[in-house]
Amino acid sequence: MTVEKLITAHIDIWSSALQTRSTAGRGSNGKIDLYGIKKLRELILELAVRGKLVTQDPNDEPASELLKRIAAEKAELVKQGKIKKQKPQPEISEDEKPFELPEGWEWTRLGDIVKVSSGDGLTSSQMEVSGDIPVYGGNGINGYHDSFNVSKRTLVIGRVGFYCGSIHVTPSRAWVTDNAFKTEFSEENLYLDFLRVLLTITNLKENENATAQPVISGKKIYPIVVAIPPYQEQRSIVKKVEELMFLCEQLEQQSLTSLDAHQQLVETLLSTLTDSQNTEELAENWARISQYFDTLFTTEASIDALKQTILQLAVMGKLVPQDPNDEPAYELLKRIEQEKAQLVKEGKIKKQKPLPPVNDEEKPFELPEGWEWCKLQNITSKITDGDHKTPPRITNGYKLLSAKNVRDGYIDYDNCDYISEEDYLKSRERCLPEIGDLLIVSVGGTIGRSSLIKESANFALVRSVAIIKPLLFNSNYLKFSMDSFLLQKIINETKRGGAQPCLYLSEISNFLFPMPPEKEQKRIVSKIEHLSSICDRLKSRLQSVQQTQLNLADALTDAALN
Repeated sequence: MTVEKLITAHIDIWSSALQTRSTAGRGSNGKIDLYGIKKLRELILELAVRGKLVTQDPNDEPASELLKRIAAEKAELVKQGKIKKQKPQPEISEDEKPFELPEGWEWTRLGDIVKVSSGDGLTSSQMEVSGDIPVYGGNGINGYHDSFNVSKRTLVIGRVGFYCGSIHVTPSRAWVTDNAFKTEFSEENLYLDFLRVLLTITNLKENENATAQPVISGKKIYPIVVAIPPYQEQRSIVKKVEELMFLCEQLEQQSLTSLDAHQQLVETLLSTLTDSQNTEELAENWARISQYFDTLFTTEASIDALKQTILQLAVMGKLVPQDPNDEPAYELLKRIEQEKAQLVKEGKIKKQKPLPPVNDEEKPFELPEGWEWCKLQNITSKITDGDHKTPPRITNGYKLLSAKNVRDGYIDYDNCDYISEEDYLKSRERCLPEIGDLLIVSVGGTIGRSSLIKESANFALVRSVAIIKPLLFNSNYLKFSMDSFLLQKIINETKRGGAQPCLYLSEISNFLFPMPPEKEQKRIVSKIEHLSSICDRLKSRLQSVQQTQLNLADALTDAALN
C-alpha cells in the first residue's frame, strides 16, 4: 500500500481521533480541538520532507547538483562583493542525520542554502491603515501600510516572541517588520513553496535559549540540518501536500459541522426536560431521550450538557418527586432565622441587614408545593471574603488560598502560597473557613467557580475568594445549586467589570435561591450524586475510546514513516 493510500484509507481514524472540549461549562472558550486532523497535517508534512509522499523519478537531476550550483552562485556573489564570505559550516556527521534519504536527496545545513535578514521597524502608529500593502510580523499579517520593503513573494520567519520560528509567505508586495526575518535563496534551485513546507516542519527553535522572550537568529538556525530533494520533486511534493491539506480542511469542516449539529440537537432535546410542565411530561420526555442515549451523549460537551440539565432540574424541583409529608421549606427558613437571632445574641455573628422579600417579577419559574424562593442570605450565617490586605508571601508557613486553588468541585492544596502565623491568625479573624462552607471565586476570570470544604480548613483566604456559610442547610445542595444554570446566570448578570470581573458580597447575599424542604434536599443530593457518577463513567469510557483512536493514529503514523 502506498503512503497516499495508507493516509486516505485510514483517514477516518485520524479524523475520529479528536477530543471535544466542553462548550457548556464555565471558563470554556467554546472551541473544538481536532487532534486527529492536526496529527494528520503534521504527518503529511513529515512524510513530505522525508521523501515518502511522492515516488522518486530516477530521471530527475539529483539534489547534489543543485547544491553545487547554489555554492557556485554564492562564491560568485562574494567575488563581486555583493555578499560577505561566510564561515564554512561544519561537515554533517552521521549522528545528525535522523533518517535515511531517498535516492537523489542530499543533507545540507540551512546556512548553506538560505540567508536571513531582519525586516524593518514599523510601529502601529507609523502604519498607514488605509493602505493596501500587508504588514507581516512573526504572527503573519498584523496591519496594512502604503509602502513595501519586499517586491516579490517572500518567505518570512518569525524572529522573536511567541511566534518565533513561524513561517509565512507574503504576496508580491509586502512590508516585513523587524519581528520577522526576510529570506533569500536561489529560486532556480529551491522551490519557494517547498522551502515553506520544509521550514514549517523543521524545529527552527531547537537552538533557541529558554528565555522569557524567545528569539532566533541566523547564527542559531544556520547550523540546522535539513534534507533537500531534486528540484522537480520539490514541485511534486508541494502539489501533493496541497491536495492532502485540502482534504484535511474538508474533513475538519465536516467534523466541526457534525459536532455543532450534534451539540445543538443535544441541547434542544435536553431543554424539553427543563421545559416539562409536570412530572408526567418530564417522564415522557426522558423516556424519549433515553432511547437514544448512546447516540446523543458521545462527546464531552454533550455529557457536560447532560450534567448541567440534571442540576437545573434539581433547582426547579423536577429531579425527584415531592413528598406531601415533608415539612415545607418556610418552616426551615423560620428555624434558620431563629438560629441566626440566637447567634447574634451570643455575639457570634453580626446582625444582617434585612433584604426585601422575593417579588413575583424576580421569580424565573414556578416552584413545586413546599418550596420557597428566598435570598442566599436567608440560609447563611455569614457571607464574607478573605483578607483585603495582601500579606507578604513566604517560602514555608500557613496556607493561603486564592482563586487558583478553588478548582471545579475540589480545593487544590498543592499550588498554594504561604504566609506567616501572624498574618494567618489576622486573616482568620475576618474569615474562618470550616467544613461545610462553600468557597466561591468572586474576582477574576474563573468567577463563579466554587468548591465545598470537606476536610479540615487550616488555611487563610485572599479577597478574590468569598466564603458562604450555610446554616441548618444541606451544604451539598448549596454547592450543586451554585453550579446550576440558574445561579451561574445570576452570577454572569450580576458581576461587574470587564477584564477583571468581580462580585460584591452584598450582591452574593442577594442571589435568588430556590429552597426545597429539608428532607427533599437530601433526596436531591443523593439523586444528583447517582446521576453524576453515571455521567463520569460515560466520560471515562469516551476518553478511553478517544485514547484508543489516538493510539491507532500513532500506529498508522509509525507505519507511514517507517
